[in-house]
Amino acid sequence: MSQPQIDSSNADRRSQILEAALVCFAKRGFHQTSMHDISGEAGISVGLIYRYFENKEAVISAMADRHKEEIQQMLERARQAPSLLESLEILFTAHCCENEPRLISAFVVDLYAEASRNPHVADLTRDVLETAMAGVRDLIARAPEGQNTGNNLTPGDLAELIFAVARGMLMLDVLRPHEMTAAERRTRQLEVTRRLWRLLFKPEGELAYA
Repeated sequence: MSQPQIDSSNADRRSQILEAALVCFAKRGFHQTSMHDISGEAGISVGLIYRYFENKEAVISAMADRHKEEIQQMLERARQAPSLLESLEILFTAHCCENEPRLISAFVVDLYAEASRNPHVADLTRDVLETAMAGVRDLIARAPEGQNTGNNLTPGDLAELIFAVARGMLMLDVLRPHEMTAAERRTRQLEVTRRLWRLLFKPEGELAYA
């Protein structure tokens, strides 16, 4: 099925559909969500959705592509930061001010669960994760702080540890109270980032003060 030319109106409509799909996937899960559910959430006919996406798998693929673009933009902002700590703060607080950050967390948790049983989703998830990991490895490798850690870890090792903490924090978000404000969420994320920074990037002689 051929895709329509992506002009501004088509791009807006695709974005509307993808936002609705994210809400549906987060609330119902991939298996339970139908194209009719997405159309209802988007407030448009299911026939119109099929003009843009052949099936639910195509919606998921488009969401992965969009997320990769968002990651590249976030990494570019992080590269402009004056220090590696400030770069990590940008990465860790990227979604703190979203309207429904817990919705994103729930979506990602379900995405990983679906990846465990769906090879196509696993490939998409792996591709997105590798894009993000490569960007963080590059940030660390370029930063002076990454060369003087005193822990003999490579940029790849450090990136894996950072992502392990970030994913753990994201999963905890699903269980946190709904009433947590964006400011409280940001403060919590910054505290974790700075503790992780002291653990991973302080020179060996300074570790006792971390």
